[in-house]
Amino acid sequence: MRVLVVSQYFWPENFRINDLVADLSRRGHTVTVLTGLPNYPGGRVFDEFRRRPSAYTTYRGAEVVRIPLLARGEGAARLVLNYLSFAVLASLLVPWRLRGRRFDIVFVFAPSPSIVGLPALVARRLFGGKIFYWLQDLWPETLTAVGAVRPGPLLDLVGRLSRYIYRQSDLLLTPTRGLGRYLAAEFGRGTRIEYLPNWADAADCQPEAATGPERPSGEKGMFEILYAGNIGDAQDLPAILDAAEALRSKPVRWLIAGTGRRADWLAAEVIRRGLGDNVRLLGLQPREAMPELFAEADALVLSLQREPVFAMSMPSRLQSYLSAGRPILGMVDGDTADVIAEARAGLVAPAGDGAGLARNAIALMQMPEAERRAMGERGRAHVRHVFCRDRQVQRIEAWMQELTGADVRARWFWQAAVNRKSGAGQVRTR
Repeated sequence: MRVLVVSQYFWPENFRINDLVADLSRRGHTVTVLTGLPNYPGGRVFDEFRRRPSAYTTYRGAEVVRIPLLARGEGAARLVLNYLSFAVLASLLVPWRLRGRRFDIVFVFAPSPSIVGLPALVARRLFGGKIFYWLQDLWPETLTAVGAVRPGPLLDLVGRLSRYIYRQSDLLLTPTRGLGRYLAAEFGRGTRIEYLPNWADAADCQPEAATGPERPSGEKGMFEILYAGNIGDAQDLPAILDAAEALRSKPVRWLIAGTGRRADWLAAEVIRRGLGDNVRLLGLQPREAMPELFAEADALVLSLQREPVFAMSMPSRLQSYLSAGRPILGMVDGDTADVIAEARAGLVAPAGDGAGLARNAIALMQMPEAERRAMGERGRAHVRHVFCRDRQVQRIEAWMQELTGADVRARWFWQAAVNRKSGAGQVRTR
C-alpha cells in the first residue's frame, strides 16, 4: 500500500514512529514521511543534519520529505511557535511537496501537538487515503495538566480544534485502554477507536533474551535507582526529589538521565536542596547507551503528575523499563500502575506521593536479590506477551487492509453498475 506518515518528529530524532516506518517499508509498503527538521529534545536543529541534510532524505527504504520549522528553543512561547510552524507550513506546502502522489493510508503520529493532524487532513483531501491518528497525548487536557495554558478562550479553541481532528480520523488509535474508553464515551459510535500500545524493541521480544546481569546492590556501595526520559512538568521530578530528600541518610543514589524543558530547574533544585551526593544528573544519553545504564541500575523509577489525563496515559519508556529486566518503582496512577501490577514487575505508589516512593525504594532495597531479579524477569515476560512490536505492526496492517478493502469493494460495485448500464465488459480492480 501507499502510506503517508505525518509526524513532526522523525529520525534522527528518537521516536517509535521510526520503527513503524522501517517495518512498513520492510513489509513491502511504499512509505513517504512528512516531517520537520530534527531538533528534539535539545531545541536546536541537529548539527549533523545542518552539515549534510541530503543524508536524511531516505530512511530504511522510505522517502523523507522535510518541512521547515522554527526549532523548539527555550521557553513556552518558543515551543508554541515550534508547534504552529510545522502545522501551518506543512499544511501550506503539502500540495507542492507531495504533488502527483496518491495514498491509501495517511498515518499521523501525534505525541504533541494534536494540530499535527491538520496537514494530514489537507493531504487526504488532495491525495486520498484513510487517516489513522495514533494519539499519544490528549489535547488540550495535557496542556492544562502541566500548566502550559490557562483555562480561557485559547484553551477552548485548542479543544475544539483537537476534537475536530480526532473526529475526522477514520481510525483513532490510543496507547491505553483508559484513554480509549474516555474518548468512546465522548464521541459515542461516531468515531472508531482501537487500542494500540507503544511497543518494545524487537530484540526484547525474543524468548531467549536474558535479563541484565546480576549485580548485588552493595557492589558500588549504593542502591542505585535510575530515571530515564524527558525532564518536563508532566514527569513530576519534584516528587522524585522529595523521595531523594527523605532518603538522604540512606545508601540510595538517584540517577537521572535525560533532558527537557525543566532540566535547568532540576539542576538548580538539586543544589538548592543539597542533594548533590544523592542525585546525579547524567544528561541526555544516546539510545545505544541505555541498555547498559538499565543493566547497571538496581531499579528504574517511573513517575507522572497526579492528573486525570496522566492516569489515562502510558509513558512509552514503560515498555523499555519492562524489557530491561530490572524492578520498577512506579509513582503513577491508572493504566501505567495497572500494567506494573499486572506484570508483578515492581512496586507502585500513587502519583505525586514522594513519601510512598521513598518507602517502596527502601522495601525494594531490603528484598533479596533473587526476588528483585524475579520481578525483572516477570517484566520481560509481560513484554513478550503484550507489547511485542511485530504483533502491533501486524494489527496496523490488518486495519489498513480492512479500511482500504472497503473502499476497493465500493469502487468495484460502482464501476460494475456503470458498466452494466453502458453494456461494457467486466472490469477488474486491484
